[in-house]
This record gives sequence, C-alpha cells and structure tokens, in this order.
Amino acid sequence: MLDPAEFIKANMRLAPVPALPEVRLYQAHPGSGLRRLLEPDDGDEGGAEPQPPYWAYAWAGGAVLARYVLDRPSIVAGKRVLDLGAGSGLVGIAAAKAGARAVTAAEVDRNGVAALRLNAEANGVAIQICEGDVTNGPPPAVELVLAGDVFYAQDVGQRMMPFLDRCLTAGIDVLVGDPGRAWLPRPRLCLLGEYQVPDVGGNGGGEPKPSAVFALVAEPG
Repeated sequence: MLDPAEFIKANMRLAPVPALPEVRLYQAHPGSGLRRLLEPDDGDEGGAEPQPPYWAYAWAGGAVLARYVLDRPSIVAGKRVLDLGAGSGLVGIAAAKAGARAVTAAEVDRNGVAALRLNAEANGVAIQICEGDVTNGPPPAVELVLAGDVFYAQDVGQRMMPFLDRCLTAGIDVLVGDPGRAWLPRPRLCLLGEYQVPDVGGNGGGEPKPSAVFALVAEPG
C-alpha cells in the first residue's frame, strides 16, 4: 500500500492557495495521479477518474472562511478552535496563523489526515488532529467551530446539524463557509461577510465566485 505522506510529497505541489497567499498547501494537479492513492488495487487504467478528494483542493467554503479569519484575527485570537471536516486543514491553519490559542482539526479520511499533518508543518503551525467522526459525540472543549463546505450533500448536512446544534446549546459559536450550495440551512444562517474566491476543487474551473461566511444561529423557541 502506498504511504499517503510520501505520495503527497512526491506527486502534489506545495503552493500558495489562490486568494490566500499567506497559506501554502499540497494541492493536486493534472499530473498528480491521485487514482493510485485512492484506488491502489485498481488495475483498470481506462476507468473513470474517481471523485476528487476534499483534502487535495482548496474548496470555496474553506477558502472564504480562511480568508475571513485571516482578515479578522480577533475572531479566533486566544480561542480554542475546531476545524470541522478539515480536509486539507486550510481553515485550521488560517486560525492558527491568526492567533488561535489551540486548533483541533477533525478529519475522517486517512489520506486527509496525512495531508493535514504535512500542510500544518509546511505552514509552521501546530494543529491537533482528531482522526474520525466527531459529529456523533458531545460538543468539543472549544469556543468556536469553523465549518467550511460541510453542506455539499444532503446526507452530510443532515448528519452535521445535530452536532452543530449541540455546540450552540453548549455556548460554542459556529461559523459556516459556503459558496451557496443547495443544502445550506439558510433559515439558520446570518450573513457575516462575502468574498470572491476560486472554487478550485472538483469540477470548478478556478474562476472567482461569490462565497460567504455565516454565523449559525439557534432555532427559535
């Protein structure tokens, strides 16, 4: 089996993130050959490419949330922060750079965990990685949850909301970054800011598009 960290260092480019020159990430490119890492036993070279993994790209929701935090460091300064569904770790790295007291990044993908470690090291920040699904458990010991791109699919959003509601009940603030996907819980969101950032992940062409940061608010009553 391929070693994820060695593969990432050998086949992905460490480069500044579009719209976030303060942060460098190992990012996929057409020659990365991610299929070898995602499907190491698949010998069918003519098959369709797999869906690009979250951790290999800077998606718009994470990018806008990271940009917002870097521009307003007082939001995270001195706080314990959870980067939920961290992927590459972009949001958590931005929080650490902006002065967070401690950053925990939650990620379920073993390849994503490897990318997270490499990206944190490349940016000279300390991030504690929580490997696994934290949404089934109690609210974490943090003051702020940063959730970038966690509403990209209906089932994912439905799994996230009970956890995020438990966080709100525990007095933990929740900020959401998203380019306006269909499954956003819009009645529960308060717009805080908007940026033009590239959605370079997946089929995005890298053109800047409006993406927003929201505060998640408790259900009325």
